[in-house]
Amino acid sequence: MAKVQITETALRDAHQSLIATRMTTEEMLPIVELLDQVGYYSLEAWGGATFDACLRFLNEDPWERLRQLRKVAKNSKLQMLLRGQNVLGYKHYADDVVEEFVKLAVGNGIDIIRIFDALNDIRNMECALNATIKEGAHAQATVVYTISPIHDTSHYVDTAKTLESMGADSICLKDMAGLLTPYYAYELITELKKAVSIPIQLHSHYTSGLASMTYLKAIEAGVDIVDCAISPMAMGTSQPPTEPLVATLQESPYDTGYDLELLNKIAEYFKPLRDKYIGEGLLDAKVLAVDVNSLIYQVPGGMLSNLVSQLRQQDKLDKFDEVLREVPKVRKDLGYPPLVTPTSQIVGTQAALNVIMGERYKMVTNEVRAYIRGEYGKSPASISDEIRELIIGDAPIIEDRPADRLKPELDKYRQEIKEYIEQDEDVLSYALFPQVAMNYFQFRQAEKYKLDNGILDKFNKVYPV
Repeated sequence: MAKVQITETALRDAHQSLIATRMTTEEMLPIVELLDQVGYYSLEAWGGATFDACLRFLNEDPWERLRQLRKVAKNSKLQMLLRGQNVLGYKHYADDVVEEFVKLAVGNGIDIIRIFDALNDIRNMECALNATIKEGAHAQATVVYTISPIHDTSHYVDTAKTLESMGADSICLKDMAGLLTPYYAYELITELKKAVSIPIQLHSHYTSGLASMTYLKAIEAGVDIVDCAISPMAMGTSQPPTEPLVATLQESPYDTGYDLELLNKIAEYFKPLRDKYIGEGLLDAKVLAVDVNSLIYQVPGGMLSNLVSQLRQQDKLDKFDEVLREVPKVRKDLGYPPLVTPTSQIVGTQAALNVIMGERYKMVTNEVRAYIRGEYGKSPASISDEIRELIIGDAPIIEDRPADRLKPELDKYRQEIKEYIEQDEDVLSYALFPQVAMNYFQFRQAEKYKLDNGILDKFNKVYPV
């Protein structure tokens, strides 16, 4: 038995899950010094959807956010989430993009990179894993948890053993939909601890109401680290709250040793921010409630809200329950992919189309076609000939690693934006989100122009021509 450590998610997954990743760097920086004093295993502060949101909604440079956080967090490890060959985007990128991204992420201050693939296709994690090891950062390889006839204990154990053999420094069991039940968590963590010698971290969401109980049983089974969020940013579609778990473990063999009074000061900082998000309509009460649909249909909280949004736009919100029932059917047709970005969007959109059109697969998205062709990797279970023929006819299937078909891309991107480049990192921003990054570069240029002109105006007033 050993003390348990906690990764604090308030700076990344918590606000991604609750308020669509809208927390600004300005809102984060004042509290980082206190977060840095707690003694957390790490602060998850970057990656996931934060990169896209910085550029798209906040007119911020995500790289500058990372540098500023690094400057203040002098004692804590900074952690990020990386989607394997998808990096932080929604498609596969060439290896040179993946390698350069990892190099610059580590160079700007990231200590731990959590690498996952939506299909648990290890081939899609290999490049990022090797790049992380090469840069001297901690490579945390992820086993995505879901429920299906083929996702059993042996599947998870075998995946974890393979990732350890590839050089992973730790394993994360990623339960993005809050489906992992307490007693099965005990069984699964017990088996994983027998199978691998590296640390195991558990990540879950509170969507189904199970996560705190699941954490406790996982801790009893020997899990090393769990992901939590400070209480004003916790629960609902976010993570379990930090303070109650710290209090629960006090004076036990698993005691974190964290100071509850310090955690309370941190919570006090986030309370008015939370009230502000509620006032602005960013934080909806719906995402804070326990949603039993996530247990019945195995749909993550973020996917539920996306489905509501899609159906509302089509004026078909009355079809919501029907779409939820269609999701498991589409998932079965597609070989039981775990429902996490980007497969959650692929399955959810197709389920909605099947219901709205009144006929299954009458209209098929390009993403579903690409998925069946193998462009995202190997489906966990085989896809029936009937479904394959219905959707892509006799089109060839990609059997090798999808990224092996991609030529190096960085030089092309560098050339395309040469007049906008102010730092090497800009090329990566553009590679991942071309239009969004270009909008940001033009905004940045306009702001600089205004600033330069403002300085010139002041100069002319002092020294009139």
